Amino acid sequence: MGNTPAKSPLAPKEFPALPEIGGVSFASVQAGVRYSGRADVMLARLSPGSTVAGVFTRSATRSAPVLDCQSKIGADSDDGAAIIVNSGNANAFTGKHGAESVRSINAALAARLGVPEARIFPASTGVIGEPLPHERIVDAIDSLAASLSPAGIEGAAQAIMTTDTFPKGAAREVVIDGKPVRIAGIAKGSGMIAPDMATMLVYIFTDAQIARPALQSMLTRLTDRTFNCITVDSDTSTSDSLIIGATGASGVAVDDSKEFADALESLMLDLAQQVVRDGEGATKFVEVRVTGAATDADAKTHALAIANSPLVKTAIAGEDANWGRVVMAVGKSGAAADRDRLSIRFGDIVVAENGWVAPGYDEDAAAAYMKNQELVIGVDIGLGQGACTVWTCDLTHGYIDINADYRS
Repeated sequence: MGNTPAKSPLAPKEFPALPEIGGVSFASVQAGVRYSGRADVMLARLSPGSTVAGVFTRSATRSAPVLDCQSKIGADSDDGAAIIVNSGNANAFTGKHGAESVRSINAALAARLGVPEARIFPASTGVIGEPLPHERIVDAIDSLAASLSPAGIEGAAQAIMTTDTFPKGAAREVVIDGKPVRIAGIAKGSGMIAPDMATMLVYIFTDAQIARPALQSMLTRLTDRTFNCITVDSDTSTSDSLIIGATGASGVAVDDSKEFADALESLMLDLAQQVVRDGEGATKFVEVRVTGAATDADAKTHALAIANSPLVKTAIAGEDANWGRVVMAVGKSGAAADRDRLSIRFGDIVVAENGWVAPGYDEDAAAAYMKNQELVIGVDIGLGQGACTVWTCDLTHGYIDINADYRS
């Protein structure tokens, strides 16, 4: 399990330079939870006065750490906070052992950092159904606490990876009332990606000053336009968690700031798309734009039906301009559609309209377009003003290879 998979061909060239966020420090260690020869536990500490908000998977089989975080996230507090994450083991479907592991880790970390257990937010990612060897994490807490640094965010991003082929990070800076406000975030995710709240594990930090209710409302709203609009394989994780911490170190209040919300949405979309670009076995990054639906909700239903279709995704992998599979996906979605009003584009190429192949359609041009690494599939339903864009990747044999021996 210590082997590093080949880097996705869709990956960014390098991990971005992320700014230090006042009031946040990070650490990562090799605890040997499952992997060998790599960091697998990360810690983030937030200063007193920080506000914390989050969104989590709505899976009926969500993990013990998710349940613990959900029970705490809505509370207001002026105390400091901490986030601790392990990779390699999801601590999900582990019965009483799962809750006991969470309690042990929280208690040990609270004692070491002087942070209340109610302000500790744990997460685990990896194999489902195996007891978490939490004593290895507890034994690493002293080392984590001793190595906390404002500059440690890249190491934290690496420590939370499972089948990821690259660490994911993004940053934004916006000037409000003449003062800079910084945001930095990290994410992990590669497979089991069809979020129903956020995605996989995502941690965002800002020096903005914002009340918890306003931060929670903003995060929930932006999640629906970013992380809830990506899919790799249609499977929703038991462990999906997105937490944001705002330290207030900048002294700039952003409760009603459009500039801040826009910057945060841009960062969230950046991270969400990086997850798609690291889809297990992916070789193509695909944007699915649906317009003309009866409602925005119908547009999203159509878009996800296209993005999740194994037939569409394998055609993309094979560089086959098979627009009939897009027609199929729209028809099966369950949202309102009319065959004779439907139009489909691959990039700028109109391939079908009015219930039939488009006049002048050039199969060679469409086939050439499908060879690109980044593709846009545009579908107009022809019924109304509803619109939605989602992002996905192709489905290759690499996905099977990765998941066939995931526990080996």
